[in-house]
Amino acid sequence: MSAIAIPPPVTANDLLTMPDEGQGFELVNGELREINVSKESSRVAGRICTRLDNFCEARDAGYVYPEGTSYRCFPDDPKGTRRADVSFIAVDRMPATTYEDEGHCTTAPDLVVEVVSPNDLSEEVEEKRDEWLAAGVKLVWVVSPATRSVRIHRADGSSALLRASDSLTAEDVLPGFTCPVSQLFRLPGEPR
Repeated sequence: MSAIAIPPPVTANDLLTMPDEGQGFELVNGELREINVSKESSRVAGRICTRLDNFCEARDAGYVYPEGTSYRCFPDDPKGTRRADVSFIAVDRMPATTYEDEGHCTTAPDLVVEVVSPNDLSEEVEEKRDEWLAAGVKLVWVVSPATRSVRIHRADGSSALLRASDSLTAEDVLPGFTCPVSQLFRLPGEPR
């Protein structure tokens, strides 16, 4: 009887050698996980990314990354990687002289946006949120297109739920940034 060959575990560096650098996958506790996406979650993430990028560009505040940027900054899973739907790193935490342009980003973001897709399980969203906060992220926005709401999670453990009639701010992470929650979800033809 011949032995069954067990493939070696996937590593964070293996992701970088996959087609498209493993876009659509994360490595969590040694397990390769496919990321759930939808047209609507991608559209909403794009709207948030554009608003944050425009704000940051005008102030040279830092780096705004769209969905797919890979992070390897987790103390409880040092070999793991995660991909935020949108993320921001302040320029004072990653000056141009230390800018990482290749591979996984090892600097934990200041702000992470996770947009919930229809196939996302609430436990997985909560797990990911907790991992971001444990890595040192100051603010995590969990955005729900289905309910047109945003739940803000802070490093101090507090949270707040914003509805369409509220305004979203980035608090002390990006002072001055504000956006009506309703505009994150607005479809063509809906009131501005």
